[in-house]
Amino acid sequence: MRFHILTLFPEAFAGAAEYSMMGRAVQRGLVSVNVVDIRQFTEDRHGTADDYQFGGGPGMVLKPEPTFAAVEKILASLPADDAANTPVVLTSPQGSRFNQRLVDEFAAAPALVIICGHYAGVDERIRTNLATHEVSIGDYVLTGGELPAMVMVDAVSRFIPDVVGSAENVQEDSITSGLLQHPLYTRPADFRGMEAPEILRSGNHAAIDQWRRRQSLERTFRLRPDLLPAAHLSNSDRAYLAQLGWPVDGNEPLAE
Repeated sequence: MRFHILTLFPEAFAGAAEYSMMGRAVQRGLVSVNVVDIRQFTEDRHGTADDYQFGGGPGMVLKPEPTFAAVEKILASLPADDAANTPVVLTSPQGSRFNQRLVDEFAAAPALVIICGHYAGVDERIRTNLATHEVSIGDYVLTGGELPAMVMVDAVSRFIPDVVGSAENVQEDSITSGLLQHPLYTRPADFRGMEAPEILRSGNHAAIDQWRRRQSLERTFRLRPDLLPAAHLSNSDRAYLAQLGWPVDGNEPLAE
């Protein structure tokens, strides 16, 4: 996966792809992160990338010329088929909420271009005629799109084959699986009088699987009940949720 990040502040990404799993993925050539300084595509000697709003108003607006030029150069460097299937994402508090559906969509693309919004916003022509997606990571406003870009790169990279140890590790994560993850424990079994559940140390894998599934269902019911309608639930899952008080109506998708 090739990530191309357009920003006015490339120094914000120093070291961002050099540690932990991301660092190893870059070293192994599984992903690449190309940080592009938008000011390099400006047309004047001052590197002017923003300007006042037409009609007046507070805050500066990111100009269209350098942003269009940067994106077009990136896309022109890709094979034609890849360029046609590369999302161009604009970070914006007005965008669609970043979620697992978008992670899956972006991870399947040959490359990803991310435009980091800044100042009061970007020229509307960038949003309507250049970006293919407008994405927000939450209902709050940040000083710029650099942190959202990092979030997207990290989340998408995890679904590139071999970036994370095994595919099973990723698929069992909270949200990815459709439910919140069950509780996790490691040694020591007894820490300050707080004991790991005996069942996890029993060696009875069928019982452990059932306990984990029910813990996952219960945690989702208590903390994120909004996830349950789209989750893949078996008849036994629905029966257990009914015991917890979830109003099962029989329309939830069945697990395979």
